[in-house]
Amino acid sequence: MYPFAFAKASDTREALNAGRSGGRYIAGGTTLVDLMRETVERPEILVDISGLPLREITVTERGGLRIGALVSMAEAAAHPKVRSLFPVVSEALEMSASAQLRNMATIGGNIMQRTRCTYFRDVTADCNKRDPQSGCSALQGFNRMHAILGTSDACVATHPSDVAVAFAALQADVHLLGPDGERHIPITDFLLKPGDTPGHEHALRRGELITAVQIPALPRPLKSGYLKVRDRQSYEFALTSAAVALHLRRGVIQEAKIAVGGVGTVPWRLPAVELHLIGERPSAALWAAAAEEAADGARPLRHNGFKIELLKRTVERQLRAVGGMK
Repeated sequence: MYPFAFAKASDTREALNAGRSGGRYIAGGTTLVDLMRETVERPEILVDISGLPLREITVTERGGLRIGALVSMAEAAAHPKVRSLFPVVSEALEMSASAQLRNMATIGGNIMQRTRCTYFRDVTADCNKRDPQSGCSALQGFNRMHAILGTSDACVATHPSDVAVAFAALQADVHLLGPDGERHIPITDFLLKPGDTPGHEHALRRGELITAVQIPALPRPLKSGYLKVRDRQSYEFALTSAAVALHLRRGVIQEAKIAVGGVGTVPWRLPAVELHLIGERPSAALWAAAAEEAADGARPLRHNGFKIELLKRTVERQLRAVGGMK
């Protein structure tokens, strides 16, 4: 670990000033500290924001939900309004990390966490995300856990967050506060595909601070859930995952919101699958036909071609679980 300075912000103004001067924000520290130990991250200044008043979960006027950036994963998962309004969020959080990490890690930190790609974390390996234009060892290396959607010739690393997949399905916004004031941006625009600049992972501007994630009010009744397929049941990242939310009225699907994880460089929305479902009645045949479109555009690598079929099966299974006709 390289030497660094440490400061604790007593209010948002202090935090923004420190961030504008090049400080890196830290709250739970469950990702950043690990990366610092591995010398992948080498911040010169850490700014502790754990004391800021960003720990509330509130229901918005029309029935959406605002989750403060410093709410822990465990607090969000257990909150009665999260569980009743958007169970897909609770389930995604409960399937993440370990109980100890969920007690420490925050919602803002979770969506900002960096990839678990082994080549990114190995400073002796070539990695365009860590060292621009050095190459991507995963392309010709062991790439079983890597992405098949949203990849580029520069990077094939997956985004690791489970709850970001649920937020993407629900069309959540990330609320930001910076030197130029407040703004909010859809999470699907906030997290960036690698393209030619894989080190540029998000739309956060210098000095900006995540204050909350807000889920919009969605039509009711809304059924939702999260399915994670992994090599083991505890403390493991997804091979594939699916966040599904369906609004049915009089037995017909009025709205469908679906995103997948473990397969994309960012949480990946499936608009073709959604369109296939809208206006239809639930049936086993419908779920199977819609899921066939889940891997459209996939670019498998040497060791992860199995993810194409696994992704289709994951989506179909979760459609059955949320929409019925098991």
